[in-house]
Order: sequence, then structure tokens, then C-alpha cells
Amino acid sequence: MPRQRNYTIFSPPLLSMSELVKTTLDHDSTDELIDQWLDHRNGGHDTYYEWFMDVRERRHLAHAQQSQLMQMQREGFGGEGWKMNGNGKQNGNLNEKQTNGNGNGKQANANGKQNLGVKNTNMQTKQMVAWNKGEFAPENVFCRTVDTGRLIPLDRTWTTHVYHHHSMRERKLGMMPVVFTMLPELMLLRGMHDTGCDEIFIIVTDLKRQEMDDVTEYFKLACRYTFGQTCKPSMERRIQCEHIRLKHTLLRQRRTPCFPQIDLTLRAILYEKNPRFFVLFSHQTTSYSQIFFTHPSYVPDEDIFYDYPTGCPNPCCTDECEMIRFPRRGMESASVLNVKIADKWKKKGGLRHARRRVKRREMCNWIDCDVSFRRERDAQSGSGSIDGSVDHDHEHCEVESSEGGGGGGKVKGALCSKCKLVKYCSPEHQRKDWEEHKRVCVKI
Repeated sequence: MPRQRNYTIFSPPLLSMSELVKTTLDHDSTDELIDQWLDHRNGGHDTYYEWFMDVRERRHLAHAQQSQLMQMQREGFGGEGWKMNGNGKQNGNLNEKQTNGNGNGKQANANGKQNLGVKNTNMQTKQMVAWNKGEFAPENVFCRTVDTGRLIPLDRTWTTHVYHHHSMRERKLGMMPVVFTMLPELMLLRGMHDTGCDEIFIIVTDLKRQEMDDVTEYFKLACRYTFGQTCKPSMERRIQCEHIRLKHTLLRQRRTPCFPQIDLTLRAILYEKNPRFFVLFSHQTTSYSQIFFTHPSYVPDEDIFYDYPTGCPNPCCTDECEMIRFPRRGMESASVLNVKIADKWKKKGGLRHARRRVKRREMCNWIDCDVSFRRERDAQSGSGSIDGSVDHDHEHCEVESSEGGGGGGKVKGALCSKCKLVKYCSPEHQRKDWEEHKRVCVKI
């Protein structure tokens, strides 16, 4: 069947119209890549290992300081806003900052709690990366999902769809090295989502650094004014001029694939697959690979990833040297496409368009449970009065019951009192999840 050719930059394209070759790496191939990455490390203390160790030390220091502050509150000092500095001394100035293990100051709030790696004080909804037990392996590193609030290990696999020019196949360039290059970043981004990331999409190019920056700005502009809405004539002319400029610039430089095919494939993925993120990969040594996010909620938190490794193998590289442009500075350095959808009702004679809403839920930590304790904009109630305990293979793990408002009634939940990081809808589901949760559960 011949491919469709009726494509314009202002109409929704189809993936069947793309002339790029698609190579799919299934879950087994992903497992093989993860094993190769672990063997490649050979137990060494590389930059990723050191970063996870720093995250662990920061969390442990935050827990120790929080325990000291709670002890001070019980002794009568907490009401005046006292806190501890890096030397363990009391400090009554609420405007000063605490110091973490890396010397980076983090502000303490009026209740004496340290905002280390968080943007809110809810332990069950904030972004988190936890490695508390065992060796440095994906099954022992847990990440808080932004859509369900679960704490899930990074060993979950995915299917990768790599779109590339046919010349790469002729040159016998495999796609597994492409995924292997950014495997740590993909594991973290996959771990941030409980749903919607079973498939990851990568478009392979040979763009250089400045060309990648220009293409990134074009897609930000095009998605903001053309995705799901009618574009104004003035903005339409601007987008057309930018499209023509990039097309001829990359054609003169003999970049593959050509820019119209990059544009078609990328926007078709947005329209048909609705991914949380996707990657525009460059195999040029003088460039980096860009990660595009489709909503601000999917961007990693700056307070956690501000010192994430650049991925460059050169030990003398600077922060400006990046192989993968991972958003270590949060929204400041992230490439977010302003994807919009049209509302069903009209306003002032035209369709009203708004940013796609992302539903955040707080769900039972057992992966097969669909009970939700809290939804976005739902009211929250206080703790309940029932306490219980569950015995997991002779390991005692107490639970504290709480209630969360949702819809027309209240749903009871059980908070693990050992780590206070996850919640369950019943002791039965806590028992079923214990084989996995025990790898991260530590008493705080």
C-alpha cells in the first residue's frame, strides 16, 4: 500500500506517512541492555553510582535533622521555629539555610521541616529517588511516580521505538547502542511514570549542537500555536518561514533524515501516541540529545537532580558538556512542548484551548491495585484512629490508618509506619507488596 503524501505542517500527520525506518527493541532487548550496562560498570564507582550515593546521604541527613527537630519540639523549642545547622547547633534565625551533605543550602520551613528534594511537605506525593538497601542495581533503586504516587523500582522494562534514516541500516549501525547511551536517563524517566511509558520513542539524527537548539525552538513554537488549534495568519507565516529556513539549512549540511521527515515523525508521535516524553537523539560527537516533555508535571524535580551526571565520559568536562540534555535544573533547563487540546464548548465564537490536564492520584502501592486515596483538587482529612500491624515473613511492619477524601466518600488507607513513604488500602495488599517494598523500607 503506497504511503500517504498529503502532509502540511498545520495538519495532523500520521506515522504511516513517515519515510523513516522504525526499529523496535522489545522488553527482552531492554533487559539485555540493562545487564550489559551493569556488566560494563563492573562494580566500579562511576559518576552515576556517586550521584545515587549523594542522594542517599542527603536523604539520611534530612531524616536525621528532622528527628532532631522533632525532639527539640517535644522539649519545647519547636514552637519558636528553632532548627539545626550543619554543626548540630541550634539556630533561631528562620531566614538562614540548612546545609546538606554536599554543601548546598536548603531552606527550612516554620515547622522545622527541611525541604530537601521536595516542593511540598506531603511525603506520599513528592518526587523521590530512594536507594536504601542492597547493591547498586535497578531492582534496589526506587522512584516515586508522578501519576500514581507509588514507590516502584527502576527495573521495569519498556519497548523502545527508534526511528532513523535508511542509510544507518546500510552502514550497519545498530540501534541498541543508541538506547545504551542514554540508558540511565531512560530508566529514571520510565520510573517516574506508572502508566503511559511502556513505549519510548526516539528519533535518530546527526544534528550538531546549534542545529539541535534551532530545531528545539521550532518545535516549542509549532506545538504552542498549531497543536489542536487554529493558527493566526501572522504566526502561521512565522512558522512557515522557520520551517523553510531549517529545511534548507539542514539540506545544505546534508543532515539525515531531512527536516520535513523529522517534523512529520515527531508531530505524528505526539498526535497518535501521546507520550510522556520522547528523545531527539544525535550521534554527532559535538552535539547532545534532546529530551522533550509533553507536560511540566513530567519534568524531574530540580531539588533532586540538580547535580545529575552529564553523561560525558571525559572526567575533565564541565556542566556545559552534555551527551544527554537531562533537565538537571528543572523547568529552567527542560524542553517542554506546550501541547494543548480543544474544549468541547466555545468561547467568544471560537474554540477555547487549554493545556492538557494531568490527573495526579495517590494510589495503593501494590501495583495491581486500582484504589485511589486522593485525586487532584480533592480535600484531605486527618488520620484515623485505628492502628494495626502486618507480619511479613517474620519481619514486623506496623501500619497506621488514615483516610483520604475522594469523590462521594472516604477511602481508608494504611501508611507504612516503618518508612512512612507508601500507603496501602488493606493489610492484604501490603503483604502482597512486601517482597518488593522490603528492598526500600527502612525505619525513619
